[in-house]
Amino acid sequence: PLPWINVIANAGFGFQVSADGAGFTWAANSREHQLTPWSNDPVRDPPGQAFYIRDDDDGSLWSPTATPIRDAAGTYVTRHGWGYSRFDHAVAGLDLELLEYVPIADPVKISRLTIRNNSGRARRLTIAAWVDWVLGPSRAAAAPFTVTKVDPATGSLFAANHWYPAFAGRIAFFDLGGCQTSVTGDRREFIGRNGGLDAPAALAARAPFSNRVGAGLDPCGALQTQIELAEGASVEIVCLLGETIGDDAARALVERYRAADLDSVLAEVRNDWAEVLGAVQVRTPDRALDIMLNGWLLYQTLACRIQARAAFYQASGAYGFRDQ
Repeated sequence: PLPWINVIANAGFGFQVSADGAGFTWAANSREHQLTPWSNDPVRDPPGQAFYIRDDDDGSLWSPTATPIRDAAGTYVTRHGWGYSRFDHAVAGLDLELLEYVPIADPVKISRLTIRNNSGRARRLTIAAWVDWVLGPSRAAAAPFTVTKVDPATGSLFAANHWYPAFAGRIAFFDLGGCQTSVTGDRREFIGRNGGLDAPAALAARAPFSNRVGAGLDPCGALQTQIELAEGASVEIVCLLGETIGDDAARALVERYRAADLDSVLAEVRNDWAEVLGAVQVRTPDRALDIMLNGWLLYQTLACRIQARAAFYQASGAYGFRDQ
């Protein structure tokens, strides 16, 4: 089956995500300024962002989505909604839920990973989040000029490509809710030489990341933290990925969404879409046609063609009859 995606966007920022959890994120223009790589490969459907859960007792490694690590014996449930996508997977006594959305106006992707321990024993886990920085129209063009740093005030990872004049001065940020204990901006360190995202070398080593950031690296963003989860307990890890103009504005966004009521943010998104998409309702003898007309076609038109100007087979970033 081909990738089944959801396009989630506001007027100046957004992302698309497939049923397997792959996709890409952009800011300002979905073609010219990707934060993570766009792909239209229907076979590989590679992710530009990924989450990992590692059991620190036996070294087992899992993902909450079917990429980058697929549990052949497991079941993955994906729900695409108006303005959000939700993923569920259960493995080794852990119930994993990943919820992703963007606020109505701010340039930030919110990912909320919830882990519930139903294994009958306490668990020691490492949580890691990874992004493949682009900061331009393609990773190959922008990677030599991408510079990463750790913000001293918040501890979040910042990335910038000041060489690209159309978007110079913009700062991308990556944060694990302030609970990250180590970071790296070095893609080779995280993945390993000739390695892959299904078995990152940095997570196989069971050691903290090196905190290596700066210029001259094959750039990426990777954050990790450790948790201890009692039997029957649950924890939510919040990941923020976004971009704005200048360090101060990026720092302010990180601090705002660390402290925000994220349930209220999601409620605002859902209520806004319900108001827009519910303005006109169609009733026909065909229930399937009603479901398609009452919300989904209009949502697809607005989110995909007007706000994002991107989809699986094309990321144009442009308006106009030819492009859309």
